Amino acid sequence: MGFDPASDYPLGSRRPDLVRTPSGLGLEELTLDAVRAGRIGPEELRATPETLRRQSAVALAAGRTQLADNLARAAELATVPSSTILEIYTALRPHRSSAEELEGWAERLETELEAPLCAAFVREGAAAYAERGLLRA
Repeated sequence: MGFDPASDYPLGSRRPDLVRTPSGLGLEELTLDAVRAGRIGPEELRATPETLRRQSAVALAAGRTQLADNLARAAELATVPSSTILEIYTALRPHRSSAEELEGWAERLETELEAPLCAAFVREGAAAYAERGLLRA
């Protein structure tokens, strides 16, 4: 059965078969007893790229384009290590990076991390920072 973003929301109650953990556990397997028994750790409680893309489709179907865009970018970052995300976040703070450094992050996002939407977002930020004098000299 396919996925219909208009009728399958909320996924957890209408289409729990589509919700999986990073290792493939089903929603019905995520129980407090399993956590207490040590069968489920914090790494299993992360959203998967597939779930985030579905949530993006739901937001788009509801006309919430900015939320859809954010969820699509989140899907790209779902498998990126937290330390790398923190590095990117720090680089995007005003006066922290030069235009060249931000372009370096954009290229890495696009090629190495397979996150073209996030790369475009970094480039958009770099252009806005250049216009407002917020790049590191």
